[in-house]
Amino acid sequence: QVQLVESGGGSVQVGGSLKLSCAASASAVHYEKWCMAWFRQVEGKEREAIAGIYGQGRTSYYADSEKGRFSISRDNSQKMVYLQINSLLPDDTGTYFCAARRGTTCTANYVLYDHWGQGTQVTVSS
Repeated sequence: QVQLVESGGGSVQVGGSLKLSCAASASAVHYEKWCMAWFRQVEGKEREAIAGIYGQGRTSYYADSEKGRFSISRDNSQKMVYLQINSLLPDDTGTYFCAARRGTTCTANYVLYDHWGQGTQVTVSS
């Protein structure tokens, strides 16, 4: 069973930065061919896609307002994916989830993902 484990969340001030990490288990065979994505969920709202990265580094950003402050990257040799968030805003607060879609490109539709992490909380205060 594939496991995804996020880390790097926390409480930060407005304007700060965070780098979230997601580690896939060794059972993630052919990881380099997977889409890895980050989603955010706020209580009472639907999970929303932030960014995805496919293969060797083809990226997709799903919210225009986040392009530029968010940067997704991956290290296939370590089975890791990262989300760098700069200039944090209160609206960035939420639970951030790492998701994997086996052997295909990324999509903003969360129901199409095969594996999910447990989430890491990001809280931005002014």
